[in-house]
Amino acid sequence: MEFFADYLGFLAKTATLVVAIVVVLLAAAVARNKGRRGSGHLQVDKLNDFYLQLRHRLEQSVLSKDQLKVAHKAEHKALKQEKKAGIQKPRVFVLDFDGDIKASATDNLRHEVTALLSLAKPQDEVVLRLESGGGMVHSYGLASSQLARIRQAGVPLTVCIDKVAASGGYMMACIGEKIIAAPFAVLGSIGVVAQLPNLHRLLKKHDIDVEMHTAGEYKRTLTIFGENTDKGREKFQQDLETIHELFKGFVARYRPKLAIEEIATGEVWLGLSALERQLVDELGTSDEYLAERARAADLFHLHYVEKKTLQERMGLAASIALDRFSLNWLSRLNQQRFW
Repeated sequence: MEFFADYLGFLAKTATLVVAIVVVLLAAAVARNKGRRGSGHLQVDKLNDFYLQLRHRLEQSVLSKDQLKVAHKAEHKALKQEKKAGIQKPRVFVLDFDGDIKASATDNLRHEVTALLSLAKPQDEVVLRLESGGGMVHSYGLASSQLARIRQAGVPLTVCIDKVAASGGYMMACIGEKIIAAPFAVLGSIGVVAQLPNLHRLLKKHDIDVEMHTAGEYKRTLTIFGENTDKGREKFQQDLETIHELFKGFVARYRPKLAIEEIATGEVWLGLSALERQLVDELGTSDEYLAERARAADLFHLHYVEKKTLQERMGLAASIALDRFSLNWLSRLNQQRFW
């Protein structure tokens, strides 16, 4: 028994030492990152090189040595002729936006847009590969404003949708001068939704009172804990209708050919049906479009990489977990989306 007691004492001391070391390391990391805002950098990759590497890898596996030699010789000759002729290819700047409920990718998008607008000319092009099912009104409003900067600068904007651009996602997509969607991509959902539980009757049943004091008649309309009134519901619905009208006006401004009252019902359509309703201009995938553009233009993929602090990385992990939980919860309720 004495042996086990000594052994347990040893384990306790070891565990205490390990915990102390971890605490010291974490404190040092926090101190090192304290006051330092995550600095980032713009990463630029030439997509032409990526497509060229794919072709070379396939040629090495398929062609004979003699065929490979002829192909490489022809390629070098063509490049030499282009260089001698001084041919200036148009430039295509490629961006990605993978949207969550809070449109968190806007933080990087704003820097990417600022960078490309410092160099891009009207003869160039911006291609946005967009994927989003929508989210918070103000967040997607800001994301859309970033894309509007490209249109205002006179640089052509093409939006490619492979999977989904609905609600706030379509609000972003409609800014493109050309929208290309995969045949079974999900588009539309031009509507607004808000929902919340009300626990007033449950609290009342257990004799629990909730007090809320406001200054301003409509500072609060619907609440989670208080007793909601018809007047509050009417005002809440009125606010939703106001946002919806702004949403419709925004889409109509950039897609004037749309029968906005017919398609702004909150419905969604697959790419094939969306083309018939003029929600998109062409059917195709982003891979197809970019591979074709790479034949005649130089493609540059822009990605702003933010170096996050320890606290920010921990917060991001918690935020992602919360977003996934929220999406699962909402889909179980009624398959509804935010704007």
